[in-house]
Amino acid sequence: MFARTGTLRNALRYFPPSHHNILAAEFAQELRQYGHIYMYRFCPRIHMRAYPIDQYPCRTRQAASIMLMIMNNLDHAVAQFPQELVTYGGNGQVFSNWAQFRLVMYYLSEMTEEQTLVMYSGHPAGLFPSLPSSPRAIITNGMVIPNYSSREQYEKMFALGVSMYGQMTAGSYCYIGPQGIVHGTMLTVLNAGRRYLGSDDLRGRVLVTSGLGGMSGAQAKAAVIAGCVGVIAEVDEVPLRKRHEQGWLMEVTSDIEHCIQRIREAKRSKTPLSLGYHGNVVDLWERLLTEYERTGELLVDLGSDQTSLHNPFSGGYYPAQLSLQQANQLMATDPARFKTVVHESLCRQVAAINKLSEAGMFFWDYGNAFLLEAQRAGAEVEKEGGGATEFRYPSYVQDIMGDIFSLGFGPFRWVCTSGDPHDLTLTDDIAATVLEEISANVTERVRQQYNDNIRWIREAGKHRMVVGSQARILYSDQKGRVCIALAINQAIADRRVSAPVVISRDHHDVSGTDSPFRETSNVYDGSAFCADMAVQNFVGDAFRGATWVSLHNGGGVGWGEVMNGGFGLLLDGTEEAAKRASLMLNWDVSNGVARRCWSGNSNAYETIQRTMEEQRQLRVTMPYPVQDEDVLDRALQG
Repeated sequence: MFARTGTLRNALRYFPPSHHNILAAEFAQELRQYGHIYMYRFCPRIHMRAYPIDQYPCRTRQAASIMLMIMNNLDHAVAQFPQELVTYGGNGQVFSNWAQFRLVMYYLSEMTEEQTLVMYSGHPAGLFPSLPSSPRAIITNGMVIPNYSSREQYEKMFALGVSMYGQMTAGSYCYIGPQGIVHGTMLTVLNAGRRYLGSDDLRGRVLVTSGLGGMSGAQAKAAVIAGCVGVIAEVDEVPLRKRHEQGWLMEVTSDIEHCIQRIREAKRSKTPLSLGYHGNVVDLWERLLTEYERTGELLVDLGSDQTSLHNPFSGGYYPAQLSLQQANQLMATDPARFKTVVHESLCRQVAAINKLSEAGMFFWDYGNAFLLEAQRAGAEVEKEGGGATEFRYPSYVQDIMGDIFSLGFGPFRWVCTSGDPHDLTLTDDIAATVLEEISANVTERVRQQYNDNIRWIREAGKHRMVVGSQARILYSDQKGRVCIALAINQAIADRRVSAPVVISRDHHDVSGTDSPFRETSNVYDGSAFCADMAVQNFVGDAFRGATWVSLHNGGGVGWGEVMNGGFGLLLDGTEEAAKRASLMLNWDVSNGVARRCWSGNSNAYETIQRTMEEQRQLRVTMPYPVQDEDVLDRALQG
C-alpha cells in the first residue's frame, strides 16, 4: 500500500492541488490496470511524427531539432508501443508519462542558447543557465546506485515513476526506426559468411532467427540485401504483419511445413528471400532438427536470435509451451510459474541449436542476452575454460563486429530535418562520394569495410528503409564520419541541402557502450565490466560541442548489464557547427579505439597509431605486450 501511495503522490507532483481530486482517481485506475501511471489524459491528439524543423515553435533551432527527434521516436509508424511511450525493445521509453512529454516540449519551445534542459530518467528537472557552447539537453536514464541496479529494484522504481529504462536510442531521442539496425545486421551477416562459410556470396545460404518487433524487425530486410534466405520467427501477428505491409518481409506463413518447403526451394534456387514464420522459434528449430535427422539435409547455415531477452519475463520472450494469449495471462497471474516455463523453453531451444551446430550450422549470440539467460535457465551453453563473458557460442561482437569496432567503424547516422526525401538523396550521394575518395588511401583491411559501406549507401535508397524521419545510417570510421559531417554542413551552407541536419549514432558503437556481453565482450584484460569509457564518452561529447548528450543504464542487454553514452549534434551550415562536429566526432571515436588498444586489440593498436600520426595533438598511452609468457610463470613461481 505504501508503494502505491508513493507512486500516486509522485505522479500528482506535476499538478496544482486544485486538480488532485480528479487526477488521483484517474491515475489510481491506471496504476491498477497497467501497473504504471502513464497519464493518458495528456496524450496529444496530434499526429505524432517528425515535422519539418521550421514548424516547431522555438527560440533556437537546436531546441527544435530535439523536438523533431522526440516526435519521431513516438511516431506510430516508428515506435513499438507509442501509447506507453515505448520506442522499441519492449520497454525502451522516451518518457515515463505524457505530462513529462508536454513539459519537455514546453521547455524546448522557451529555451534560449544560454540554457540547458536537464532530464532525470524522463523527468524534466528544468532549464538551467549555461553557455552557448554547452549542450542544450543533458539526459540520464536509470542512473541507479550499483548495489540497487537489479531487475527487482527496476520494477519498483519504474512503478514509482522515479527511474526509467531508456534503451539506447529511445531515451536519448536518436532512434531512426528499424533502418537503424538494418545496416549493422547486413554487415554482421556478410562478415559471418566470410568468417564461418568462407565466402562473400551468400546466395542459397539460410539464416534462421527470431523477432520482428522494434530493432529485430530489421533482420528480414538485412538478409535480402546480403543476398541470403532469411527465416524469421515471430509469435505476435501484429509486428509480423506490420513488417510485411512495410515491404520489409517478402512472405509470411503460419504453416511450419510450408515454411520448410520454402526454405528448401529458395536454398536450391539461390533466390534471396525474407520469410516470416508466424509461430514460436523453438518449434522452428526443433522442426529443422527433425528434418536433418530424417533426411540428413541441413537446411540452415547460420543461426541467431533477436527476441528481447534483456526483458525475458515481461514480454521479451514467449515460451513455446504457451500461445501468445496464454503466455500473457500467465505472466500476469503467476509470474513465478511463467519464469519456470521461460527457462524450460530456453533449454529446449538451446538443445536443438546445439545438435544443429554439431551438424555444421554456425550460431552466434546477437547481444540480446540470449546466452546469458540460457545459462541462467540451466541450458548447455557453457564454454569449457571460458572467461566470464565467454559461452559455447560467441557474441557477434566477439567473432564478427568487435574487430570492425576496433578499426573505428560504427553506426553513424543523420536526419534531414526538412523532411524532404530530396535532401536525403543528396546527403546519401555526398556520403558515398566522401567514402570513395577516402578509400583510395587506406589499408586493405579497412578498404573492405569501406567497400561494404559504399555498396550500402549507393543502394540504400532502393530498399524503402525510411520509416518516420528522412534518416540514414552508415557504418564509418573516424575520418569518414568527420569528412561526411563537414561535407553535409557545407552543403547546408551552400543551400544545396535545404535545412539543417542532425547527426548522431547508435550507442552500439566503438566507444558508446560498456557492455560485457555485447559491445565490450571482446575486451579480455579484465576491464569488460568497467564503465569508464561510456561515461567519459558522455562527458567528453558534452564539452566538445554536442547539441545534446545522454547516459543510460541498461540499454540493449538489460538493466544493470550495460552503460551507454550517446549524443545528437545539429549541423546548420555555420563554421561553429563544423568546428563542433570535427572536435566532437574525432573524440567520440578515438576514445573507444584507445580503450580497445589498451586492452590488447591489434586492430585498435594500428588504428590509433595511424590516428596519432594524422592528429599531432592526440597522444594515447600505448600498451607494451608481454612477449615472453615464461616471464610471468617464473615470476609467480618465485
